[in-house]
Amino acid sequence: MSHVKESYDYVIVGAGVAAASAVKGIRSEDSSGTVAVLGSEPDKPVYRPDLSKALWLQDDKTLEGSSLAGDLDDDEAVDLVTDTTVTEIDPDAHVVRLADGSTVGYGKLLLATGAEPRTLSIPPGPRVVYYRTAADYQRLRAVAEKGSHVAIVGGGYIGSEIASALVQNGVDVTLVLDLEDVQEQMFPRALAASLTKAFDDRGVTIVHGSVAGGEESDGGVRIRLDDGTDIAADAAVIGVGVIPRTGLAEAAGLEVDNGIVVDDHLRTSAPDVYAAGDVASYPDALLGRRRVEHVDQAEKSGEHAGKVMAGSDAAYDYTPFFWSDILDYGYEAVGEVTSRNDMVEDWKDGQIGTGVVYYLKSGQVRGVLLWNVWDSVDKARDLIAETTKSPVADPETLRGRIPF
Repeated sequence: MSHVKESYDYVIVGAGVAAASAVKGIRSEDSSGTVAVLGSEPDKPVYRPDLSKALWLQDDKTLEGSSLAGDLDDDEAVDLVTDTTVTEIDPDAHVVRLADGSTVGYGKLLLATGAEPRTLSIPPGPRVVYYRTAADYQRLRAVAEKGSHVAIVGGGYIGSEIASALVQNGVDVTLVLDLEDVQEQMFPRALAASLTKAFDDRGVTIVHGSVAGGEESDGGVRIRLDDGTDIAADAAVIGVGVIPRTGLAEAAGLEVDNGIVVDDHLRTSAPDVYAAGDVASYPDALLGRRRVEHVDQAEKSGEHAGKVMAGSDAAYDYTPFFWSDILDYGYEAVGEVTSRNDMVEDWKDGQIGTGVVYYLKSGQVRGVLLWNVWDSVDKARDLIAETTKSPVADPETLRGRIPF
């Protein structure tokens, strides 16, 4: 851990992808300004998608290889300080306060505090993992050996990825869904149902219910569902969504509304304080105000915030995309991919396998899912922009707009 100095030109609270990207942005405008990156996790920044993707599926992948700390460690004017909690920010005094009572002054401050997992009534422990960090990956890796049994609670983004990764590593998986199908909150029913069947075909035990409680016991985990069902496993992964870490901003009087509210330059309501990544509620140039919990947003908004902090006057006009690989399938998506929107499905030969799903609200395309369709994210963005200006009269005419 680096020693913390009394003040820096730039202080970044958080040491994830957005923070590492912000340093890159700062350096593109200011080659020598002093930077402190203050992270509460014990580990240095890692490329977070690897924790649920490549580290399980590629034999040559290592946690060291997923590190984003190289450029930070090599830069003499950057102090990367892990395992350090910022307890308070004082925008008037331009200081942050640390858990040991000391203060660190800043010229510009970036809040890249990310998000934290929603918790259930099962306390976290060595075998109960609310999956988010490099330490969580290491804990799960230690117990999820071939032939072990892991219960996964939640069939959303992280739950489906971990289930996919573990089953491909020879782990017996029980997947607890509170909805009927995997990723039902994102995908059309037929696609969600076919994905659920694909897990079933791979030997995943699918159980429906809500968690009533549970605990670690006798070298394992016991989970109780609200219908009285008991699930015994070697470990449990809980993936039921995340909550933006806005506590510091709220306590400091910054405007917060489902995230830290920023303008189109990623500035918060306090002078010289910026926010980026999962925690930022920003005005998306195509879709209006939103908050996005994906790595592309962390990278792009983090880097942009760094540039603006160091003197750039460019507006943040980027609409991020996200992707996932589940079993034998892969997808990229952009915008509001939620099954609450109207959906138009366009499948190759009318069979779920390769295709595009268009998500609409009032004739405007608000999101696009590219299922086993690649290199089409820019086309999706163009379509969102076009229909924002002139809504679609007949949604069925969207079929074929993005070829595959």
